[in-house]
Amino acid sequence: MADDHGLRRLLTERGLGALVTIKRDGRPQLSNILFHYDPDRDLVRISVTDDRAKTRNLRRDPRASLHVSSEDGWSWTVAEGTAELTDVAADAHDATVEELVDLYRSLRGEHPDWNEYRRVMVEERRLVIRLPVEHVYGQPLR
Repeated sequence: MADDHGLRRLLTERGLGALVTIKRDGRPQLSNILFHYDPDRDLVRISVTDDRAKTRNLRRDPRASLHVSSEDGWSWTVAEGTAELTDVAADAHDATVEELVDLYRSLRGEHPDWNEYRRVMVEERRLVIRLPVEHVYGQPLR
């Protein structure tokens, strides 16, 4: 069995990966994404728009995998889980936008204009994918 700590450590240290969802015909659909991993909750969160293939795929079949590799490519982790989707942002102060603000802060820190950010999240019809990590495998960091 692989070192789960080393595998999850890669999720913590990296913020770019490939999200794999399942297309209607059963083939995988891959999207490069930015993500945040919370080790205390063993949870990956991703900001997406409502009109993306990955979002449609997850509504139909919530099974997903996230592939993350080290900078040199020799270490890698796949985190599998059953995705949950928040509601689409509809108001600058609804629960989805509040979670998007929290996710942004986790990824980038403070935004220079939170009012603008909130407005854009609603305009872009953003939501959050929550991916509880149910299983990991790969080649852990040493």
